[in-house]
Amino acid sequence: MKILLKLVILVPVILNNNITLSQITTIWLTHKTDRPSHIVVNWESNIPGNSEVYFGTGTNYEYSIKKNENVNIHHVEISLHKKDIAYHYMVKTNNEKSGDNTFKAYPSKSNELRIAVVGNWGYSEGIDFTTLMKDNPHLLMTCGDNVANLHELCGQGIKDCVKPYLKLIASQNKLFSSVPFMPVLGNHDKEIRNRGTKYPEITSYDTNATAFRNFFELPGDEWKWVFRIPNFNVTFIALDIQHISDYGTTWQTCHDFHRGSDQFEWYKKIMNSKPKNFVITLQNEKNGSIRAKENGEWNKLFQKGTAVITGFGYFSERAEVNGFPYFNTSLKSGDIYSDEFSKIIQGIQGYILLTFKKDRPMKMEIKSLDGEVIDSTQWEKKNL
Repeated sequence: MKILLKLVILVPVILNNNITLSQITTIWLTHKTDRPSHIVVNWESNIPGNSEVYFGTGTNYEYSIKKNENVNIHHVEISLHKKDIAYHYMVKTNNEKSGDNTFKAYPSKSNELRIAVVGNWGYSEGIDFTTLMKDNPHLLMTCGDNVANLHELCGQGIKDCVKPYLKLIASQNKLFSSVPFMPVLGNHDKEIRNRGTKYPEITSYDTNATAFRNFFELPGDEWKWVFRIPNFNVTFIALDIQHISDYGTTWQTCHDFHRGSDQFEWYKKIMNSKPKNFVITLQNEKNGSIRAKENGEWNKLFQKGTAVITGFGYFSERAEVNGFPYFNTSLKSGDIYSDEFSKIIQGIQGYILLTFKKDRPMKMEIKSLDGEVIDSTQWEKKNL
């Protein structure tokens, strides 16, 4: 009888350990389709295997998708059939599975759309997102520098290592598993070797952003992308522009941005189209530097939209050129590089909240992580 009692006591302990080891917690949501009718559920499993997502309007999970593969990093796109509700989902790989997670469906035209934009995540430690989460955003975007670099965790010169991005997701599990995330590239997202103090013999950056594109499922080329939310007539455009003064050297970080380049002509085509829309451009260069390039052609293209947001420098700012707004945002406070057309500037840890309502102007608020509204402006649609 004593032997049997010991066995009964031991079995639950072993089972509990197995459950703990099999729990999937590193989960993030993105968009690969350029409209919010689909969302990508991404996760890391401890052991390579297949990819299964169970989802629906409750924990009974009316829908499921399975991909037969053998991977550690999983990407499964699902269709969203409803608006104005909370979706529940669970992911599974082999015997590993997550708990129940939720995210908000995008709103219908009669409700409000909220989008938060942040910058310089890579050098911001221990961020408290309580205030941002109280704003209840439907989507989180960035203006680059999502990680500090790749080489510290991956080794020098390795292009496809995603450890820094896994660390980013693990730092905010609740946020990334409940709010879709659409990042923009900065130079630090591509830094595969220590930059040093002078031009090295070989490049310090992976211009093609291999790790970033492997990790995040994003529309189009992924290093540049477009995302549209038709119900609110808003288009977001991500550019790969940063440290343009280093272009053509071994410190080059971004794709070609000159007239005639793929990136310039792609952006020009979008901005010369005709739909009535809000158009927000996201990038990672100092606004004053890029808008002057190509004899001011970049500034002319920008101004066919509604606003430009960058994450260059550790400060929050709104500048206006001929009534057109250029914003800077950062989760880290520090170096300030004032725009000559600056209207408001503060060296704070903050973010930008964009709010859209049917038949109303777009509201853009600069907010501190403490909840203070530093600046609030409204902007009308434009005919492109």
